[in-house]
Amino acid sequence: MTTSNLTKRLTKGFEEEVYTGTWAGEIIGVSHHVAADLSGYSTEPDSRNVEFTTEPYRDYEALLTRLMNKRCRLRRYLRELGDYTLIPGSTLSLVGAGEFQISDPDNPYYAYIRDTYGTDVVTASCHLNVGVEDSEVLLRAYRVLRCEASMFLALTAESPFLNGEVTGFHSTRWHVFPKTPSSVPLFADHEQFMRWFEGQLETKAMRNPRHLWLSVRPNGPETPRDLNRVEVRICDRIACPRLMQGVIALIEGRVWEVMENPDLDSLADADSADLEALALANEEAAAKDSLDAVVHDWRSGRELRMGTWIEERLKELEPTCELHGLAELLPAVEELLDQGSPAAKWLEQVRRGRSPHHVICEAAEEMAEIDKALMGAECA
Repeated sequence: MTTSNLTKRLTKGFEEEVYTGTWAGEIIGVSHHVAADLSGYSTEPDSRNVEFTTEPYRDYEALLTRLMNKRCRLRRYLRELGDYTLIPGSTLSLVGAGEFQISDPDNPYYAYIRDTYGTDVVTASCHLNVGVEDSEVLLRAYRVLRCEASMFLALTAESPFLNGEVTGFHSTRWHVFPKTPSSVPLFADHEQFMRWFEGQLETKAMRNPRHLWLSVRPNGPETPRDLNRVEVRICDRIACPRLMQGVIALIEGRVWEVMENPDLDSLADADSADLEALALANEEAAAKDSLDAVVHDWRSGRELRMGTWIEERLKELEPTCELHGLAELLPAVEELLDQGSPAAKWLEQVRRGRSPHHVICEAAEEMAEIDKALMGAECA
């Protein structure tokens, strides 16, 4: 990739939360050991989650390599610790949803999370960050992506089980996850965002600057005043590395459209409260049925199938993705639209007579093989 081509791409970063456990699908809390022994890994409030992140990169292969180096390093550590592995899915699929296993009992924020939300927050996910330096453009990108966040959930839904049972949702994680605060405006500008954000901290509706849990949020080194990226938080954990690239390329393409078209703004002809309600309804529909969900296009109000909506968006994005060298990354998204979301595939196996336990254990082996095929000896 030449320097001139890279300047046509934005910076991007991944945050991945994963479960650790046995090859039999049991989720085991070892994050306190991981964080103590490995630099670049951190605990979540429940010890069964480990989080790791990448630095921001423009180049997609560099970004993916950094992420996979960390994922594979974690795999090697887990194998040495107790022949453990990474457990697929984004909920406590087989057992353990009744008990919170706090990773640091002396951390008051972790104790608050446990006591307030319980195991509804013990989920695994991928957060996808795209850099935008101009705060007003960033807020406009936030508004558009917030109205379309359900698309990214539909593409990544991978949590149809909880406590060994089929829940009726493709993303049980997003269905149960406590969005906080319960109502968040689309913010007409940076000034409104700062006033609202600081008000939430004053009233303790948010306990700290990271306690803003919604599908998409403005973020930066000193939120809310210093912003430099839009963070898409709605995705279930994306096990397939190429799909992860494809989803963030889709997001980057949409951000470029916002940057290059000043008139592209979801608040241009609509009320914030109405758009918030529409976005939340679409998110819940995507959590229920992923690509088969019936949703409403925020631009026209038209009712359509989620998979059709994403196909239309991909078609509209073609010129922008070609211009910025993103088109080559989208086949993984197109393939998923043909084959179905990860949750839909797992549920099809259940319909054929397999148990959730069998599905999760087989998926753990498949995901290990995918990582090994991409990284070779690093993940062997």
